[in-house]
Amino acid sequence: MELNVLKINGQETGRKVTLNDEIFGIEPNDHVLYLDVKQYLANQRQGNAKAKERSEHTGSTRKLGRQKGGGGARHGDINSPLLKGGGRVFGPKPRDYRFKLNKKVKELARKSALSYKALEEAIIIVEDFTLDAPKTKDFVNIAKNLKVEGRKSLFVLPELNKNVYLSARNLKRSEIILASSLNSYKVLNADVIVVTEKSLGTIDEILSK
Repeated sequence: MELNVLKINGQETGRKVTLNDEIFGIEPNDHVLYLDVKQYLANQRQGNAKAKERSEHTGSTRKLGRQKGGGGARHGDINSPLLKGGGRVFGPKPRDYRFKLNKKVKELARKSALSYKALEEAIIIVEDFTLDAPKTKDFVNIAKNLKVEGRKSLFVLPELNKNVYLSARNLKRSEIILASSLNSYKVLNADVIVVTEKSLGTIDEILSK
């Protein structure tokens, strides 16, 4: 697939780039996409939820009522889960939700996500750019020129650019990511991906190994 390279003012540069079919033209694998997105979301979980169980509460261990004949369930002391203020049965405990995925599975997932975006014609290639100062207004103008304003847009940069990052930070529907950190969730979550020429080369280099 060939795409025109655009300037940040929205005009064509007259150059074209060819997307690598091994990355942007494969048959997407939905199952590996599911696994990769699941892993990404699991890694975001803090896993620090905690509720006290019966043995962790402070209270008298005196048996409050007789074993039988009380008209209800037997509950023993005041820390019983059956009573208000008692412990919780099988409550949550701190845990690590992360799990392992093979490197090749993650690579296939990223290729599948990018292939979906190529099929949807939701990839825009722009020439490498920078901003002289962090100004949100300048970044909004770039989004307008590229006709992605109001859409969930993911700008893929080859390296960290502080001015561009700070300019887009306050915009809810625009996000900046490095080509080396590109992942399936971010790609699928965006309506359109704006990739710089140099970033395209980085993606090609990483996923073609």
